[in-house]
Amino acid sequence: MEYNMTIAGVKRALPLCPINDELNIAALVIFGDPELTTACASALLERAPEYDYMISAESKGIPLVHEMARLAGNQRYFLARKRPKLYMRDVFGVDVRSITTEGEQKLYLDGNDAALMKGRRILIVDDVVSTGESLFALEKLVAAAGGEVCGKMTILAEGDAAKRGDLIYLEPLPLFDKNGKPIKLK
Repeated sequence: MEYNMTIAGVKRALPLCPINDELNIAALVIFGDPELTTACASALLERAPEYDYMISAESKGIPLVHEMARLAGNQRYFLARKRPKLYMRDVFGVDVRSITTEGEQKLYLDGNDAALMKGRRILIVDDVVSTGESLFALEKLVAAAGGEVCGKMTILAEGDAAKRGDLIYLEPLPLFDKNGKPIKLK
């Protein structure tokens, strides 16, 4: 089963993936899709508030934030990593639960990146927002670093996330029943 949609002028068929026996979600995969990634990055930048740096979570947000930074003049951006890396110093982390990843995870920030974020306007970027848990974890990381979240952007706002007043997104994305039919939100 697939869900066909146009995002930033690009048509794609998103595969439907079961979350449980009654619910499916459509998977947006921008890895390996530079046409879609560039179109979305450009469209998001047109709507972006003033910011100093961008941050995204590993891993699906990486191509998007990278392309946005490239299009904005090769600006530096930050990544919240799923595991600390050997080169990271003064690492700190927060807990996160994502709808697309089983179990609880952590997101980690490099202390050197945190020092650059202090007192700066930080734009949070992600590919899809559903429950908002990843956004919340990124907000906690930015706050712990002393940065100020100036905006939250995503390609798709899934389900109730489309009702959020604090989220800039390109398209709403419905949830789907077990037969692949879109669920109407109340």
